[in-house]
Amino acid sequence: MRENDMLEKEEIFSKVLRAGRRTYFFDVRATKADDYYITITESKKFTEEDGSFHFKKHKIYLYKEDFNDFTEILGEMTSYVLNHKGEEVISERHQKDFKKEYNSDKTEESETPSSSTFTDIDFDDI
Repeated sequence: MRENDMLEKEEIFSKVLRAGRRTYFFDVRATKADDYYITITESKKFTEEDGSFHFKKHKIYLYKEDFNDFTEILGEMTSYVLNHKGEEVISERHQKDFKKEYNSDKTEESETPSSSTFTDIDFDDI
C-alpha cells in the first residue's frame, strides 16, 4: 500500500476543539482489520523564556466495545460537576479581568489570559 493510501485511511473523520492553550483533536481511525476506533489527543502549548515554544501531547485510544461505558461515565462525571458547581468558571485565572499581583518590592505586572470559551462535547454521535 502506498504511503498516501495509508494517510487517507487514517483520516476517516476528524474534529478539533480549541480551548485556550489546549487543543483537542478527535479522530476516527481504522484498525488493520478495517474496524473503526477513536483517538482523543490533547495538545498543550508551552512557551519558553526565550520565546520559543513546544507542545506536549496526550492521547487516548477508545475502541467500540468501550463506547457505551465511556459515554455513560463521561456524562455522569460532567453532570456531577455541573450539578455541584454550575457552568460558571470560578477559577481566578479564567476570569477576563484576572491580574497577577506581586508584592510591593517587585514591579507590578498584569496578566490577561486570552479569551477562550469551553465548548460542550456531545458523545451521542459516537
